[in-house]
Amino acid sequence: MKIKNIIFDFGGVLVDWNPRYVFRKYFQKEEEMEWFLANICTNEWNVEQDRGRSMAEATKLLQNQYPEHSEMIARFYGEWESMLKSEISGTVEILKELKEKYPLYGLTNWSAETIDIAYKRFDFFNLFDGILVSGEEELIKPDPEIYKLLLNRYNLKAEECFFIDDNKDNVKAAKDLGINAVQFTTPEQLRKDLKEFDIL
Repeated sequence: MKIKNIIFDFGGVLVDWNPRYVFRKYFQKEEEMEWFLANICTNEWNVEQDRGRSMAEATKLLQNQYPEHSEMIARFYGEWESMLKSEISGTVEILKELKEKYPLYGLTNWSAETIDIAYKRFDFFNLFDGILVSGEEELIKPDPEIYKLLLNRYNLKAEECFFIDDNKDNVKAAKDLGINAVQFTTPEQLRKDLKEFDIL
């Protein structure tokens, strides 16, 4: 079956987002920052905002739980924009090449409250023919339902799609639904993968 559509994840693939860009300046020691991100403002906590929970509710919840870290917790969404460092230029280059031959779709775990910041900052988002944001749908990868929603909304066939994500669980979920998928590591590796699938 010929590949007709390309689906991209955003964070870690097209955009370099990392809370360390903010917290590095507030912690004297790297290990203190890592402890804070592993135990207080955790990935599991942040993911719930990608699922649709409001940032205000999320912040309050943690501040009530860890009042001694209240000020630092407030910085997570207070300075969220500084966590969004830059585009990953090598991947954006590939995106532009693919646009000449294929419709492009986005499937991202991202908060509905912050996605517009990314749209305004990076003009490559205009290249997409359709985008599905987890926080707007209140569904999150690797839940199969979010993939099915993307396929149904844009009338795509799983076997005609090629999906790129940096998270191995998200890649596995796509493959389980019959979508061709690879785990993103570097733009160079992605270029090799696309050549292997005869896409580039």
